[in-house]
Amino acid sequence: MTESKEPPITARTMEPRATAVYALGSNPAESARLRRQSDELRPYSAELLDRVGLQPGQTAIDLGCGPSGILQLLSERVSPGGRVVGADADPTHVTMATQFADEQGLRNVEIIEADAGHTGLPSRSFDLVHSRTLLVTIPEPATAVAEMVRLARPGGWVASLEPDTEHGLCYPAHPAFARLGALFGAAFRRNGADPFIGRRLPELYRNAGLHDIGVEARAPIHPPGDTRRTIQLDLVRSMRPMILAMGLAEERELDELDRTAREHLANPNTLVMPGLYFLAWGRTPDFAA
Repeated sequence: MTESKEPPITARTMEPRATAVYALGSNPAESARLRRQSDELRPYSAELLDRVGLQPGQTAIDLGCGPSGILQLLSERVSPGGRVVGADADPTHVTMATQFADEQGLRNVEIIEADAGHTGLPSRSFDLVHSRTLLVTIPEPATAVAEMVRLARPGGWVASLEPDTEHGLCYPAHPAFARLGALFGAAFRRNGADPFIGRRLPELYRNAGLHDIGVEARAPIHPPGDTRRTIQLDLVRSMRPMILAMGLAEERELDELDRTAREHLANPNTLVMPGLYFLAWGRTPDFAA
């Protein structure tokens, strides 16, 4: 791939800012889940990039990129001559994303440590500002959306892929799955995160001043063997320290719930739809017009 000739955005260009609260915590299991998620959600992310028409030579940023995000997809879309920045507030994920970019030979990708709500990056820097499953995890998503709009060039695009878990489905129902769902909701919302953020994307975009807003939803049924089939159980595993600290459940109960629910989901006759995925995009005003 062709390297961009634009100067890199380095830590020296950024103001130090406080890190936003991430509802799922920071631990090796969560980092591994995020790496899997890059492959799991790749088709939906590719669809989203199709909607905004990202072109070779353009610039893009993946906010909250985690250990890999959609860095490879963005790199492919803007090559040759384009440039990609991955930004994450977790230093561990910054290191992992840097290693990922190096391993994949993504020479037009730079990784920086930055809070999604206050990156400290120059305004109007990118043709596309993207986030995926970021807004669902933070207590003030409107702040992050406002930052995304600030970073987009006039006439540029802001795009997000976010879940909405209200209409998740497990059939036949199972008490262990239901109990884990309740624990997930209680722990996830503890700092103000919204598991129903998907439906709010068009509203957040409108309030931030975007226009030409589009939104689509996907309702996938995950078959046996699909790693996304157990996403809620995997999230509860990631949040186990928080659940225990909040006194919502004890270790023995969590072990039994996890074992029983996974057995139920392993049954090929069990129907699993964890929730909806919302794809949203909007354009910034073109001040040059």
